Amino acid sequence: MKRILACALIIAAAFGASAAPWKPTKTIELVAPANPGGGWDMLCRVVQKSLVDEKLVEKNVIVVNKPGGGGSVGWTYLKGKKGQGEYLAATSTLLMLNQLLGSSELTYKDFTPIAALQSEWISITVQADSPYKSINDLMTAIKADPSAVPIGVGPTLGNNDHLLILRLAKSYGIDPAKLKFIVYPGAGGEIVPALLGGHIKCTTIGLAEVLEQHKAGKMRVLGVSSPAPLAFLPGVKTFKEQGLDVVFPHWRGIIAAPGLKPEQVAYWDGVFGKMVQTKTWKEQIEKLGWSDFYQNAAAHSKFLAEQTGIFDDLLTSVGLKK
Repeated sequence: MKRILACALIIAAAFGASAAPWKPTKTIELVAPANPGGGWDMLCRVVQKSLVDEKLVEKNVIVVNKPGGGGSVGWTYLKGKKGQGEYLAATSTLLMLNQLLGSSELTYKDFTPIAALQSEWISITVQADSPYKSINDLMTAIKADPSAVPIGVGPTLGNNDHLLILRLAKSYGIDPAKLKFIVYPGAGGEIVPALLGGHIKCTTIGLAEVLEQHKAGKMRVLGVSSPAPLAFLPGVKTFKEQGLDVVFPHWRGIIAAPGLKPEQVAYWDGVFGKMVQTKTWKEQIEKLGWSDFYQNAAAHSKFLAEQTGIFDDLLTSVGLKK
């Protein structure tokens, strides 16, 4: 009888162990695939602070910087941690764009998508005394003569800023391949003086880079890529409000190593779903001027598939896809 009872207890324990929810058993690594100070690094450190301060995980959380290759060095490191749910990395549209542009073979399918977390928004901006008062004014002028409306973009073609205006042009019935771009490798540091100096007619650029000039009355933001008006930008309409069905987040999120089991994904869904509701997370992203852009693992996987298709079409249409 004792032997039978002992066997029963062992079997029950085994079934209980297999049915128990997964959770990390060692230090959690947040891989920032760039140097300290950039967007990926800042995201990892805000996530680290939120997870620790709000006591959402039981294990230690560290940030590991692995710069190089436009993110590919850090992501390749993550790819080597197959099935290990303690390894996460910051990501963004570059994971898709690098592959489409031929600079990396990695795609989101090489990993386990976990969450989109935050977004910054992109603007179309002109000089304060520009004759273009709305995005429709600008697009009408471009459609009439694309060569007469040089557009500043940086630091290169194929980034989010560039893709935004390609989508706007396509939505307006303009051939994206006909747009006239002037590329500024120094990005905002070169584009802002160029616009103020009249060397370009408009720019597609992160809102944060022109916000102060707009508030000072030196530039005019014609529209933003957010889904709804921004409270800190009164009087500026979204592209959707102006009749162009384009919402374009410059988002960042989290991917995990490949081969995670459903219970591992479920664990992180629970953690990040709670994290984005915490005081620590909300205070940190507000301080950085970020917007909440949370998607759980299932929604984010679908989003990545849709965005890859959109980017593929856009880059192919202007001859940039490799």
